[in-house]
Order: sequence, then structure tokens, then C-alpha cells
Amino acid sequence: MSAKTIQPVVEDNTVDHADDIAAIEQIIANVQTAYNTNDADLMTADFTANAAVVNAVGALMVGKDALLEANRQGLAGFLKDQYVRYDVADIVFLRPDIAIAHKVARATTADGALIDLDHAMIALYVLVKENGRWWTAARQNTLVPQAK
Repeated sequence: MSAKTIQPVVEDNTVDHADDIAAIEQIIANVQTAYNTNDADLMTADFTANAAVVNAVGALMVGKDALLEANRQGLAGFLKDQYVRYDVADIVFLRPDIAIAHKVARATTADGALIDLDHAMIALYVLVKENGRWWTAARQNTLVPQAK
């Protein structure tokens, strides 16, 4: 005998998420500002102490200290003269205090003019609301192959 499994749609609609959306969009805007100004502290500020991040080349960093050090090295090194624009693609609230968000990234010039016509990277954020504030608990970056 087999039971039919109904797959749930997990999305919270029990509260107005307007302020939550603005807070999550600000977290992603902070990362963009940090990237474009080489500010490793700002880039790391909205992560939980035990955050896990997989960067665009597949390296896993766990913990805010490891992430801060990687951000310092990257922003002072190979990312120093690179610029980016991030666009929030979607935000879904799984629970009132848990959300996932996707951002897409395009390279820009220093003055913000787009270099990439299509996004060159997509990132998945897992966010949690703790003590009335949103935090990034995990992020996965994935490069998007560009057409030749």
C-alpha cells in the first residue's frame, strides 16, 4: 500500500513582511556597498557568528572570523579594483523569522555603468530574524557561465 504524499508549499503569509523585505534588501545593499568600497567589516557585519558561506569558486568558510579574514584578503587583493551591482531577485519567507533570498550580480565600472548585460553570479541567502533583527546565516554564490 502506498500513501500519496502532498508536498507542502512553505511560505509564511501570517504577517506583513514589508519591513522585513526592506531590512533584507538593506543587508544585500550593505554587501554591495562593502564590495564597491573594499570594506570587509561592512561586508561581514550582517552575518551570524556561525554563518556558513560558499564563495563563487566553491570554498566554504564557516564562522564570522573566517569570513571576515577572507573578505579582508579578497577586497585588498583580487577584488580591490572590481565593482558590482546586486539586484534582489526574490525573497520568500519560510516562517515569520526565516527567509531565503536570491540576488543576481553584474560587474560594473567604478562609476556604476554595467559591464555585464546578464548577471554573472547568483547568490542564495538564508536569513534568520533574531531579537528583531535580520541576519545572514548562510550564503551560496554561484558563477553563471557567460555566452561566448
